[in-house]
Amino acid sequence: MIAAQAALETKMLLRNGEQLLLTVVIPTLLLVLFSSVDIIDTGEGEAVDFLAPGILALAVMSTAFTGQAIATGFERRYGVLKRLAASPLPRWGLMAAKTLSVLVTEILQVILVTVIAFALGWSPHGSPLAVLLLLVLGTAAFSGLGLLMAGTLKAEATLAAANLVFLLLLVGGGVVVPLDKFPDTAQFLLGLLPISALSDGLRDVLQHGAWMPWGDLGILAVWGVVSLTAAARFFRWE
Repeated sequence: MIAAQAALETKMLLRNGEQLLLTVVIPTLLLVLFSSVDIIDTGEGEAVDFLAPGILALAVMSTAFTGQAIATGFERRYGVLKRLAASPLPRWGLMAAKTLSVLVTEILQVILVTVIAFALGWSPHGSPLAVLLLLVLGTAAFSGLGLLMAGTLKAEATLAAANLVFLLLLVGGGVVVPLDKFPDTAQFLLGLLPISALSDGLRDVLQHGAWMPWGDLGILAVWGVVSLTAAARFFRWE
C-alpha cells in the first residue's frame, strides 16, 4: 500500500506543471545562468564549482519543503487527507509514502543537476558518504518544516508562505550568493538556517574536499528532529 501510494504521489508531482517548474526548471536555469554569466562574485575557481552544491541544496528544499508544503496543504483543504486517513492505509503509511515520493523526486533532481553541472565543467571532490548524509538530513529537516506548515496553516497561507520562504532562502541561504557578502551578524544567523547548513556542507565536501562537515550535519540534525517532532505533534488532518 505504501509503495502504491508513493508511486501515485510521484506521478501527481511529475504531472503538475507548477511543481515541476519549482522543483526542476528553476534550479536548472539558475545553475546554467549563474555559471555562464559573471553576475555574482563566487570567489576563486570556476563559478560552477561554487554553484552546483548550492543548487543541489535548493533542489532538496524545493521538493521536500516548498512543493510538499503546498501540495499537502491543498490536499488537507479539499479533504483528501481526511479520506485517505479513513482508508486501510494508516496515517504513518501515508507520511511514509509522501517521504518516498520526495526521495524519488530528489534522486531525479540530483541526477539532472549533476549531469548539467558536469557539462558546465564541474569538478567535484570529497566523500560520497558525507554528501549522502547531508542530503538525507536536509530532506528530513525540510520535510518536517513543510509538513508543519501544511498541517497548521490554511492552504492559501501555506502557498504564499512557502513561496516567500523559498525566495528569501534562495537569496540569503548561501545558494547563489556567498554568505561572506553579508554583515558578520547576519552571516552567523543565516548560517544557522537549514538551507545554509546544507549548501555550505555540500560545498565544503564537493568543492573543498572536506571529509565530514560535522557542524553543518549537526545543524541539519537539530532542525530535522525539532521540525518532525513539531509536525507530528501539531499536524491537523482536517
